[in-house]
Amino acid sequence: MSPDATPFSLETQAIHSGSSIDPATGALTAPIHLSTTFERDGDGSYPKGYIYGRSGNPNRDALEAALTTLEKGSETATFASGSAATFSLLQALGPADHVIAPQSVYYGVQQMLSQIFAPWGLSYTLVNTTDLAAVANALRPNTRLVLIETPSNPQLAVTDIQAVADLAHQADAYLACDNTIASPVLQTPLTLGADFVIHATTKYLAGHGDVIGGAVVTRETNSLFDQLRLVQTIGGVVPSPFDCWLTLRGLQTLPLRVRAQSQSAQRIATWLSQHPAIEQVLYPGSPNHPGHDIAQKQMQGYGGLLSFLVKGDQDTAMAVAAKTRLIARATSFGSPHSAIEHRASIEQGTTTAPNLLRLSVGLEHVDDLIADLDQGLKD
Repeated sequence: MSPDATPFSLETQAIHSGSSIDPATGALTAPIHLSTTFERDGDGSYPKGYIYGRSGNPNRDALEAALTTLEKGSETATFASGSAATFSLLQALGPADHVIAPQSVYYGVQQMLSQIFAPWGLSYTLVNTTDLAAVANALRPNTRLVLIETPSNPQLAVTDIQAVADLAHQADAYLACDNTIASPVLQTPLTLGADFVIHATTKYLAGHGDVIGGAVVTRETNSLFDQLRLVQTIGGVVPSPFDCWLTLRGLQTLPLRVRAQSQSAQRIATWLSQHPAIEQVLYPGSPNHPGHDIAQKQMQGYGGLLSFLVKGDQDTAMAVAAKTRLIARATSFGSPHSAIEHRASIEQGTTTAPNLLRLSVGLEHVDDLIADLDQGLKD
């Protein structure tokens, strides 16, 4: 069976893509190939395709094949973290190029642009990517990449992927979409016109809070991805074989986890929107969310991440997070454990509201999570 070439359902692809029965032992679960180097033939060739662990590894190849299938792309490059994936894509650009990124983009990306790439010569403009006119006005003759994050973290803003792709392509620029929050279960940006998809595989793809990784998937072969592959190989910011093995294992339950987390998040968002201690709920599945109609068009569910603003100030929000007992006070998202975080206190130069809390909905029973939030929101 070859899920990479056959139109199987997502659930089947998540289990079988990138996987094969081990020919040496018949094992259904692939072995972990820890070797850093591989034997050459007597004539100096590498007939088995592997030379050195930095340039290639069977576990990494398997993971990249699986992600390519799930995101409906043509090729994938994996990295040691989601930040490394975005960093490497930016590094594949030239110092005279221009990048457009969201005003609310993950603050780590803002730091990359302002502290590393701008001094190097790469110029950038931060805009509200949900405003198509703002995106169009920001385009320059040297714009080579438009970066969007939809839904965004932690604002949960929704950008129209197809519309921004059209604008980027009219300017001969590429569109890269960070699809970490939605995952390919809920959204496939490459089918909507994006040229690249970026993932922190740490989150929903690996899904268990025990491995850090990143990936860039390309819709088709192009010069920027070729340069990205060179950055990956020469720079060597690659995931370990074990990290790849863990992530590939996590993919097998991805559709079930993401759908369950999305259903729980929808219930919690509805409950929070009716709570007297809540000022606003930020969740694309809420009918009053400004990006709800676009989310309905380009997503198949709204995800397991939401944010909410409590009535009060930063101290009020911090006090709510301090009182949850089941929901952990921790960063990151996408694991089976629910986590709550006061984002403004860890983001330097943030645009995040001081009374905002981000909630990653895990796989606990939704009634237990609601009960925990309820007691945390009480005076």
